[in-house]
Amino acid sequence: MKILSYLGLISIFLVIVSFHKKEKVNIYNTVKLDSCVFKSKKLYGKIQFVEYPSQADVKVKIVNSFPDLRVRFVENFADECGEWRIVENNADLKVYITENFPDFTIQPVTSFPGLSN
Repeated sequence: MKILSYLGLISIFLVIVSFHKKEKVNIYNTVKLDSCVFKSKKLYGKIQFVEYPSQADVKVKIVNSFPDLRVRFVENFADECGEWRIVENNADLKVYITENFPDFTIQPVTSFPGLSN
């Protein structure tokens, strides 16, 4: 009987461990970014900051450490993951900055933009 209960505990533990390896969970309960795309929108290129959440494609929170995406602001050629060129019109992505319930977190950087591991 004890052997069956130990086997049950071990199998539950293995299921939890295998599930944890497949899904990255963070404190904001946001979606894991597997590529530089979120909801079919690329996370680089021309970015427009908007005033209202209803206007945005994504909602982000700016953090100082452990971001989902490291962002470098550039003047030209924002063609790599995490490179953002701020524009007023014709944006590839509209971003709303929030403190609560972001889609993902970002950290402004001066080098090595892209997804965090």
